[in-house]
Amino acid sequence: MVNLGQLGQAGMQPILILPEGTLRSKGKDAQTNNIAAAKAVADTVKTTLGPKGMDKMLVDSLGDITITNDGVTILEEMQIEHPAAKMMVEVAKAQNEAVGDGTTTAVVLAGELLKKAGEMLEQDIHPIIVTRGYKLAKQKALETLQRVASNVGIEDEKSLKQIANTAMTGKSAEIASEYLSDLTVKAVRRVSEPDGGKVAVDTENIKIEKKHGGSITDTVLIEGILIDKEVVHSGMPRFVKNAKIALIDSAIEVKELEGDAKISIDSPEKMQAFMNEEEKMLRGMVEKIAQVGANVVLCQKGIDDLAQHFLAKRGILAARRVKKSDMEKLARATGAKIASNINEISKDDLGFAGNVEERKVGTDKMVFVERCKEPKAVTILIRGGTEHVVDEIERAIEDAVKDVAAALELGKMVPGGGSSEIEVARALRKYAESFSGREQLAIQAFANSIEVIPRCLAENAGMDPIDKLAMLRSEHEKGKVHSGLDVFSGKVVDMMREGVIEPLKIKLQAVKSATEAAEMILRIDDLIASSGSGDKMGGGMPPGGGMPPGGMPDY
Repeated sequence: MVNLGQLGQAGMQPILILPEGTLRSKGKDAQTNNIAAAKAVADTVKTTLGPKGMDKMLVDSLGDITITNDGVTILEEMQIEHPAAKMMVEVAKAQNEAVGDGTTTAVVLAGELLKKAGEMLEQDIHPIIVTRGYKLAKQKALETLQRVASNVGIEDEKSLKQIANTAMTGKSAEIASEYLSDLTVKAVRRVSEPDGGKVAVDTENIKIEKKHGGSITDTVLIEGILIDKEVVHSGMPRFVKNAKIALIDSAIEVKELEGDAKISIDSPEKMQAFMNEEEKMLRGMVEKIAQVGANVVLCQKGIDDLAQHFLAKRGILAARRVKKSDMEKLARATGAKIASNINEISKDDLGFAGNVEERKVGTDKMVFVERCKEPKAVTILIRGGTEHVVDEIERAIEDAVKDVAAALELGKMVPGGGSSEIEVARALRKYAESFSGREQLAIQAFANSIEVIPRCLAENAGMDPIDKLAMLRSEHEKGKVHSGLDVFSGKVVDMMREGVIEPLKIKLQAVKSATEAAEMILRIDDLIASSGSGDKMGGGMPPGGGMPPGGMPDY
């Protein structure tokens, strides 16, 4: 086999295996660089963790400001370029898509796993051994979390409120968390449906609308759907009681000619006849709607001006260009069937709402479809002093909704305050003793890594993390598996009794996504970036395309 380096030294033309300008980082250099990038991402969001976490202010290229402590929002807004760091953003996205919360926990844990792995690589432990140990530790961690979990069901309103409250603690919504958690649980319970002995919750059926103005406590749960549209005609009623609602996804207009077809009109009489026929068709559509008993029409497409006039004459409230997603939610809330053909509409297709009303919210008019019978889609209207406050409350409510839904999905919850992480670390240290090889070191490193969560909680609350970790470990050694850190008092207390509860699903997903990302990054020993992407990989990488002084390296 020919050595490329020897070819260069013998005075022959070197063989370039990569184009000029390509940057390449190999072996420990690549691993160190990737670990450093991943740790930098984790360190960015670490200070936002827990009830005492701080917020970040993010300013984009247009000068728009976002103030948040939501992990996935921070990482998405940061426009990260380093390839390994991007993988950490994927951890947050995966966590957010799977359960909707716990993004900061997942990223911080992945960063700590890589930090400990870096220390093992310095001791010449092979990355494959580290990843094998991490795989074993992950499986044991998941088993331990299942062991410490408690049951929660749709009827356990108190625990569900505590889960929602825990999700909002540390965010702007905290000042009204009791009130907002009550709304959240009501909304989730309203849209939940039995699913083979379990509870299925489609969070898409909880519509969240936001309007700044008023205070946080002006936020309301609407037993129906709020449409960001106005009534189309000034002659229509603004309030309809006991509404019979027709949902129509075709235009209430005379269809235009298709293709190159044309109508030739050569006299005023023909013009008048054409207009009379058009009027007759529109009147027929409105008559059909009125005949079936509808007094509210919500149309996904346009409504002709003349049709609006006829609807107003009939005392029918109408709104047009309603979004498709809103139409689907309206169908679930009111029990209506969406009609594609006005001529085929029947009484059975109509939905019901106690009230349909156009009201002013802030400076905008909106249509409230409320007091529905057993609605399977509802709306939370968020109010707050400023746009930034409303945006952050929206993120908090979304987290709370998804947390409650995640708890119901598995029917399991775990204590918060770092208690489940300490219990996992204790179980892993015992588990590591059953191994005699180097995997033992990796499992112990995993145990130390997962303790980063209670350590961050203590640090962010201004406490001594070493003291608090020692106190937590001591309590767990006595068998008190629910003992966690109360960041407000600094004491170690029973988290289940204090009502600091999180869904099991969030913890399971955080461990899975963090471990898998760490394993993937550790298995990379060669980073090759094409010309122009070197600035995204950080400095210090030797070029792989040209010939460095002394000949080509031994690839």
